Amino acid sequence: MSIESNKLVVDHILVRYGELSTKGKNKNDFIKKLLVNIKNALRTFDQLTYEKSYDRIYIMLNGTDPDEVAVYLRQVFGISSFSYAIKINSELEDMVKTGVEAAKQSQAKTFKIQARRHYKPFPYISDEINRAIASEILKNTDMKVDVHHPELLLMVEVRQFDTYIMPNKIKGAGGYPVGIGGKAMVMLSGGIDSPVAAYLMMKRGIRVECIHYASPPYTSSQARQKVLELARIVSLYQGHIRLHIVPFTDTQLAIYKNCDESYAITIMRRMMYRLAERLSEKQNCKAIVNGESIGQVASQTLDSMGAINEVVKIPVIRPCVAMDKLEIIDLANKIGTYETSILPYEDCCTIFTPKNPVTKPTIKKCEKLESRFDFEALLEEALEKAETVDVYPTKKVDENIF
Repeated sequence: MSIESNKLVVDHILVRYGELSTKGKNKNDFIKKLLVNIKNALRTFDQLTYEKSYDRIYIMLNGTDPDEVAVYLRQVFGISSFSYAIKINSELEDMVKTGVEAAKQSQAKTFKIQARRHYKPFPYISDEINRAIASEILKNTDMKVDVHHPELLLMVEVRQFDTYIMPNKIKGAGGYPVGIGGKAMVMLSGGIDSPVAAYLMMKRGIRVECIHYASPPYTSSQARQKVLELARIVSLYQGHIRLHIVPFTDTQLAIYKNCDESYAITIMRRMMYRLAERLSEKQNCKAIVNGESIGQVASQTLDSMGAINEVVKIPVIRPCVAMDKLEIIDLANKIGTYETSILPYEDCCTIFTPKNPVTKPTIKKCEKLESRFDFEALLEEALEKAETVDVYPTKKVDENIF
């Protein structure tokens, strides 16, 4: 390989695991799940092939543009970082030539070499490899060494037969592979918080389905479309989301007809939890998830949460519970849901908000109010009429689907 003339071509992407390295005997299960998720995220790239080792996943590009692959790879939970890589023979001369060419092709003014010998019998130690490559880069370019904050970090991973030269790391999404921790049902409204809650659950390895409560004609078709779009955006992080849209109008009207107005939100949330639990049992979800944050609204005080939680037996998880609104908004912007969440189409919670909701409801009072009407029949009817939509990140949902 000529230092002066050869144009390097990235032929691999090397994927590094994050927290998976701490999983001990379960690590192999996590890696297998991660590889399945990577293949699913990259399923539109037909030419890719894959290899898995105990500490890396290698994606062979076979002519595919690495920048296009990276867009999807960034969203796969369980990846600590990844790098574009050039695969060469494990010969010091090839490492030097490739390192110099990689430096020449970069726009960096400073660099650092970071060699790592996975194959310990290789005749040169890491420091000797670093010095050999660095000295030739200094001779053949105007670049300077910066060991603390280099613009180009050139990593060299030496295996027995092959070596990978990698210019810089690309940060991954972190967390655990989606699905390794089971499945949960997210109460997806049209607001800012619940899509963030869905994202946070997926980051911890939980696959999610979503339930949305629609109240036509009080909520519009645009409100429903807004929720479908939110589901589409967050589906990018697990490849697909199943969204269950439950008609809630009759239940809400019965609540406002038979219950004290101050308790309306509390009773409404109790009904929502009952529906979410029953749908969770049907869909094999192990928990209910929502975007509640302590004290944000009347139904999110500790007293309210206690009175509402009482109607279900499965766990209720609130990933945003200790976050303030600005923190939630920052994360919503990061994952791309914020602009959709603030569109002016109201959901069933905002349409029916009472003027003075109770902040310290009691279970006894809730049960007394609920005894005034046959809510069980209403809930069963709502579940029977529920509509299910499979939402994919690359497929826009037809506005007229319903």
